[in-house]
Amino acid sequence: MAETMTAKNNRTIQLTEEDRQRDLGRFILNVDCLEHEWPENSVDMLFLDPPYNLEKDFGVVKFKEVKNYREYVSSLVYRLSHVVKPGGSVFLCNEWSASCDCVEAIERCYNLKNRLTWQREKGRASKSNWKAGCEDIWWGVNDQADYKFYPERIKIRKQVIAPYKEGGKAKDWDETTGFRDTGSSNFLNIFSVPFWSMPENTPHPTQKPEKLLAMLILATTDEGDVVFDPFCGSGTTPVVAKKLGRKYIACDVDRDWCLYTSKRLDLAEGDSSIQGYHDGVFWERNTLKYQQQIKFEENVLDA
Repeated sequence: MAETMTAKNNRTIQLTEEDRQRDLGRFILNVDCLEHEWPENSVDMLFLDPPYNLEKDFGVVKFKEVKNYREYVSSLVYRLSHVVKPGGSVFLCNEWSASCDCVEAIERCYNLKNRLTWQREKGRASKSNWKAGCEDIWWGVNDQADYKFYPERIKIRKQVIAPYKEGGKAKDWDETTGFRDTGSSNFLNIFSVPFWSMPENTPHPTQKPEKLLAMLILATTDEGDVVFDPFCGSGTTPVVAKKLGRKYIACDVDRDWCLYTSKRLDLAEGDSSIQGYHDGVFWERNTLKYQQQIKFEENVLDA
């Protein structure tokens, strides 16, 4: 993967020759996840983001459409299902055309809990179909009666459009700021796909937002729990796990992407912030100025 020149305001992470000489670290493995032995009942959350059934160039790997994608996804989920602890969760990502394949794969090994749909505003319009503006994440658990889920950790802070008052006082919203905290639904429209001006951005063609992984990890794990991503790509999952005090295991067949993961983990040592997650809540999009105002006021109080 060749090193590229970037514009002044482009914050995309790039590998240097020095980066390519480094060790990956104990928990970042340059392996094919299906050809490696993983210990049983060893992780609390399994995040599966395999190649979608689309033509895509990931660097070393060039994924082509699979004739029987349902069999591919089902085999993948089944062969990794033994790693999830009895009270653990699995998340399986894909797009609309593979929805039926994903449902069958999850239900074969887990109890299906929900389908999360997240809006991904990226890409140009299609001339022959509606633009694909969202993706699905299927959530399953091992034990239907005993699993972790913390709705209070994944509240969304939104601006109040129609303020409601009771007895002359604001009800369920902050009259000073004009915001209210509300529970997350299974339709998520608060994320931005990483782009060149964001410090988390890499050249990976299908990078997930840190904010998205933060929501999944906070909702279903505790500090010290183990998060496993067998298709880690640019490393978003282990990076967010580290920032949130979780342990992580990650692998990818492409060494360069493993190196990107290691580099991002190093950067997280000095910066544990997650864009769009502040003050213990997830902020809706286009509220950066309000988040910055809160940070400024906090710094003034601490001074």
